[in-house]
Amino acid sequence: MQGMQSSQHPGSNVIITIDGPAGTGKSTVAHNLAARLGLDFLDTGAMYRAAALLALESNIEPANGSALATKIHEVGIKFDWNQDPPGILIGDRDVSKRIRDLDVSEIVSIVAAQSQLRAELVSSQRQIAQEHPRLVTEGRDQGSSVFPDAVVRFFLSASLEIRADRRVEQLENSGTQVSRERIIQDITGRDRLDTERADGPLVRPSGAVDIDTDSLSIEQVVDLMESIVRQTTSEAGLKL
Repeated sequence: MQGMQSSQHPGSNVIITIDGPAGTGKSTVAHNLAARLGLDFLDTGAMYRAAALLALESNIEPANGSALATKIHEVGIKFDWNQDPPGILIGDRDVSKRIRDLDVSEIVSIVAAQSQLRAELVSSQRQIAQEHPRLVTEGRDQGSSVFPDAVVRFFLSASLEIRADRRVEQLENSGTQVSRERIIQDITGRDRLDTERADGPLVRPSGAVDIDTDSLSIEQVVDLMESIVRQTTSEAGLKL
């Protein structure tokens, strides 16, 4: 995985994880928090979405983890670290916008449940953390499985209704008209698949800081997280 290196502070590697179900605002707050703290930002959900898009484009069944892992190994899923936020690439093709479409959303949790695929992408995520050791990373299993020793582990939550409203707004802002009922069905299905899968299920990481985002704006969530990170890293003797 090639890319721009983080600014280095000897002895101050900092990994911050943000986990939670779909629609809790993880990507947006992770990107904003990383910018405030001067850290890099990793959207692991984009990696699984890229894998789902690859399944659609290659006519691979979403549940065929072996075939998907092989295909990803062949073509590569990586980030363009010269973009802010980093763009997600399949091979050399930027698919950052395409992976947000509803057809990708509808199968991404099936794709993400496949153990062989997860092993491939988790390995990539840990490699990214070696190359970008000052990192805010978000997903479903970052604090619970991929980086359980992260200095701060957050778990975001929100009601189904709020999450659906946010997703509808996101899609409409990108020019896609969808029914709220369909979005609720999509989120409900993803929640079930994410929490029930055997490998890397969505769970609250041990020692996580819980944040309910229902009544908070993005800025308020980031303010709270920034305060917690600065206090925790200071107490741990880590430099930001």
